[in-house]
Amino acid sequence: MSRVFPKFGLKFFRRDERAVSAVEFALLAPMMIGLYLGGVEISEGISVDRKVTLAAGAVANLAAQTSTISVSQMTDVLDATTTIMAPYSVSPMKITVSCIKIDANKVATVKWSVTRNGTIRSGSISLPAALQVANTQLLFGEVSYTYTPTVGHVIKSSINLSDTMYMAPRITAPNYNNVACT
Repeated sequence: MSRVFPKFGLKFFRRDERAVSAVEFALLAPMMIGLYLGGVEISEGISVDRKVTLAAGAVANLAAQTSTISVSQMTDVLDATTTIMAPYSVSPMKITVSCIKIDANKVATVKWSVTRNGTIRSGSISLPAALQVANTQLLFGEVSYTYTPTVGHVIKSSINLSDTMYMAPRITAPNYNNVACT
């Protein structure tokens, strides 16, 4: 005759291994899910940061490729720059491109500046020493993005990501909207 119910006692509980896997899973599952969500958040943040860097280079590079930029062409440049952020939202993105003239005394002055959701630059600007070459021009692209994580498990609040890029004009310093950079 077989027993349907085993004899209960301390020895029985010590040797009983039924449901051990379920207990282990219940203990480890929250940690594993947290690690997964944290990994997704961090990798998404790195991806957005990389796209910000690419956008800063693109806006300066596109503006540096011509000698004259009309308002509609600048709109196209800014539109092309925003498409780099796909599939992420472009609403927290700020783009600014400026033409900087460096005079014989190595004083850098913003000749024109265009922005989308950002702040237009004007007046003098400080440059890294290596870029202060007398009687030259530079295109200065700036992109900033407020990254808000989807889940908020590891990264608890929004992070401001930004990058800048200086680019020498390819042909001559571009005129924008009849404003010369020379």
